[in-house]
Amino acid sequence: MSPMWAALFLKEHRKVEEQEATITRLKSDAAKEEATISQLENGMGVLTAQLKEQAAEIQKVSAQIELNNVRPRTVLNDQR
Repeated sequence: MSPMWAALFLKEHRKVEEQEATITRLKSDAAKEEATISQLENGMGVLTAQLKEQAAEIQKVSAQIELNNVRPRTVLNDQR
């Protein structure tokens, strides 16, 4: 193998190694991002459930307030 071909081979081999390292790093980054997305989705599910519970409580309290505001009316019987 001539020195020119050896140098070209080594140059291309380094490029391939760099690309492989980049691919490995990107795969690792993607896995971390997927884990983060999963955690965020779980958190959103918890928050959604809590929000629904709070909405139900608000409805109960609103209904109670409405019942408290409805006062029974008494009719005065004017007896003369």
